[in-house]
Amino acid sequence: MPVMIEGKRYYSAAEIAKNLGISRTTFWRWRRSRSEANIPVGRRYRGGKMVVFTEEEAEAVRAFANRLEPVEEPNRDQMRLFNGTK
Repeated sequence: MPVMIEGKRYYSAAEIAKNLGISRTTFWRWRRSRSEANIPVGRRYRGGKMVVFTEEEAEAVRAFANRLEPVEEPNRDQMRLFNGTK
């Protein structure tokens, strides 16, 4: 259940993960992987015992989780190396 802080709705990391059907471990791995800036980092609440996210941040996590990426075609030249042909 979201928490209201100063009139603004925030969602916990556990709520977001459950809503998306992903594990908390996956959620935290996405959050920790800052090299690609995958998802927002959130805010500490109640002395850091809970990390919360605004509705906009929760939507950004949802968009990341539901992204579609094209499948890259294999490099045919590289396949020749493995097959022993030239």
